[in-house]
Amino acid sequence: MASLPRPEHPLPWPDHLLTLEEFLELPEDNSRRFEVKEGVLIVAPRHLAKHQRAANRLAQRLNDQLPDEWEGVTEIDVVVRPGFPPDVRVPDVVVVRSKWIDDDMRVASPEDVLLAVEVISPGSRDTDTVLKPVEYAEAGIPYYLVIDLDPPVSLTAYHLAGDLGYQEAPAVTGEFITQEPFSLRIDLTKLAGSR
Repeated sequence: MASLPRPEHPLPWPDHLLTLEEFLELPEDNSRRFEVKEGVLIVAPRHLAKHQRAANRLAQRLNDQLPDEWEGVTEIDVVVRPGFPPDVRVPDVVVVRSKWIDDDMRVASPEDVLLAVEVISPGSRDTDTVLKPVEYAEAGIPYYLVIDLDPPVSLTAYHLAGDLGYQEAPAVTGEFITQEPFSLRIDLTKLAGSR
């Protein structure tokens, strides 16, 4: 049986568990999405345009409603577990203090993140709905939202509930309204569709 040719890739693929420092020193590569789980480099395709549209629209809707000291930004590296082996995740949207952005930081720690949001994409459903809620809760991120773009678009909200980890609210469609951590109103039907 003939072996398949190995695709060329600009990154030097690690042959060991990465330290946080090694992950942060990897060359910039915008052709894929990189995270680290227990020191293992996870490589995924970049998100498709519909996914990016939803994340960008959500960040915009959040920024229209957040108090001035908070901002929603997309695709920021969050060091969920800094020890060895580290966990680094890249939520689709995070809400951080505006000062964190003003300081032009490269990565966020869980203490910097008030809210993390994941938009489910093909290949990420289990990670976004099973694995990341545990990781983000253990890291102490107070609020977590999961958006499912499959019709009808839905949002599931999680919040820290002490030693229990996250408490999950039932998924909502149409409009998401909350008072925690701020007064927010998100029309979910406008996140994915064309203008």
